[in-house]
This record gives sequence, C-alpha cells and structure tokens, in this order.
Amino acid sequence: MKLFLTGGVLAACACVPQWATAQQYPAKPLRLIVPWTAGSGTDLMSRMIAQKLGDALGQQVVVDNRGGAGATIGTEAAAKSAPDGYTLYIGGSVSMAISPALYPKVGYDSVRDFAPVALVTRFYNLLSVHPSVPAKSVKELIALARARPGQLVMPSAGAGSTSHLAGELFKSLTKTDMLHVPYKGGGQMVIAVISGEGQVMFSPVSTAVPHGKTGKLRLLGVSSSSRIASLPGLQTIGETVAGYEFGGWQGLLVPAGTAADVINRLNAAMLKVVATPEFKDYAAGEGSEIIGSTPDWFAQFLRSEVAKHATLVKASGVKPE
Repeated sequence: MKLFLTGGVLAACACVPQWATAQQYPAKPLRLIVPWTAGSGTDLMSRMIAQKLGDALGQQVVVDNRGGAGATIGTEAAAKSAPDGYTLYIGGSVSMAISPALYPKVGYDSVRDFAPVALVTRFYNLLSVHPSVPAKSVKELIALARARPGQLVMPSAGAGSTSHLAGELFKSLTKTDMLHVPYKGGGQMVIAVISGEGQVMFSPVSTAVPHGKTGKLRLLGVSSSSRIASLPGLQTIGETVAGYEFGGWQGLLVPAGTAADVINRLNAAMLKVVATPEFKDYAAGEGSEIIGSTPDWFAQFLRSEVAKHATLVKASGVKPE
C-alpha cells in the first residue's frame, strides 16, 4: 500500500523535530561569557545571574571569564561562538558601545554579531567633589569651573571609561574646562579624590555614597534622568544641566543567528531572575535600576547606545591608552 502525504501534512511533519528540540531546550549546561576578570563588579552580578538563570532553565549555567583589552577579548569570543543557544554573554556599555568607538579594530560588530535577549540593569554615576571644593551644588560647581578653567582636576578610572565620558559630556554641555587625569581603575580614582589629589569625580553610586556619608566626599548630583529611589533628596545633574543623562548598563545577549524561540525562552527566564528578591536587593545595593526588557526593545536601545557613544568618543578626542 502506498502512502500519500499532502504538502500541508509534509510541512507539519517537518516541523515536529524542530518543535521537539525547542521544547527540550536547554538539554545541557550553558556557558555565560563575562568579558571581565573574576571579582569585578560585572563578574559578581553575572554569577548571581548564572545561578538564578540556571534555576529558571533547569540547567547549570557556567561563568566563563574572558577579561582584558577593554572587555573586547571576551566579547569577540562570544560573537564568534556557535548560535546554538548554549553560549550566553553579558554585555555592557563599555564592551558594546565605548570600546568599539575607542579602538580601531575590536573583532566584532555590536549590532550585527549579537542578538539581544534582555537589558538587565542600568547604573548611574554620582558627581561628587572633595570637601575642600567651595561648591555645594551642581550650579556652584559650574560657576567655579568657569572661573577657574583647567584648574579643577577630574580623575577617572581610565581614558574612555564611563567615569571619563560622563565627565566629558558634563564639560561639553556646561562649556567648562576641567583637567582630566586617567587612573588605572576606579579604586585609584576614588583614592585620588578622597586624598585631595583630585577635586571632581563621576563614580558609581555604590562607590560614592559610603564616602558621602562619612564626609570624605560631597555628593552633588546623579547622572540619571530622574532621581533615584535610594537617594531621593539628591538632585539629578539634568535638573541644572539641560539634556544631561549618562548611564552604564548590562544586558544578556547571544550570538547572532540564535533561534527566535530560544531567545524568547531565555528572555522569559531572565525576567524571572530580575524579579527575585535577591536580585532586587543586589541592584538596590549597587544603586542600579532593574530594566528587564524585551529583545526588541533591547535591540533598539543597543543601536542608540552605539551611535551615542561613537559621537561622544569622537567629540572628546579620547585615545586608547
């Protein structure tokens, strides 16, 4: 007896193996590439994500640290990984937007080589000064900087870092001139300002707040577009400087070409992660804002960030160290 199948039945049959594969994903442990060294702030957040993402997916998620070269080494490794849903990547403003604008050849295209899954968090900087600086508000700091062009020292965590570019944007919008001095990391930047070696700093919220409470720093404003819940009495810089907003971010991505149903599965799992009390507490302690976006929203955001930072890096004239 011959068996005849219509085109519709054949199509249905052809879909069965793919459907079954999607339903079974993930069938083995996953790898989460982190483009920073172990012990860094991004690494600590990524390990929490890995643990809770593993719980949500029912498979272990193993952190793979690939630090170095402005986070470009790990990012390139992720971009060149197989798009099978088993290599995940934690990307951020430095690796995906700043480094591609700063370095002539990074080995990847942030938009073309990645498929966004979810924007996880956004974090902001605090503008603070050494207590000896005679400025008690953003407005007074602007007036002081204009009166003393090139005399106020503005340390950063390095040329092209978020602390540097946040300061460059401030200088550009306020038409002020402060002397930028790059240090080898955020820790040295903070020490420089606390000691009085530097006077003005744009640093992470979680870094500046403890020193503000002890009086070692004077907190003037936050770089977010609206006041943050943990510091409701602290004004935003934008309340004084029209158009000022500058924040870093972290998001979950996969190599371009990863199946849409896998991306949606990962997005649903990531949204469960950011809704856990533990992750909320972590974000609050870091002064971060939880986002938990859709893949499409993150894709649009990524394109805008790449364009914005390319313009800012070019305008600032910063060169890689």
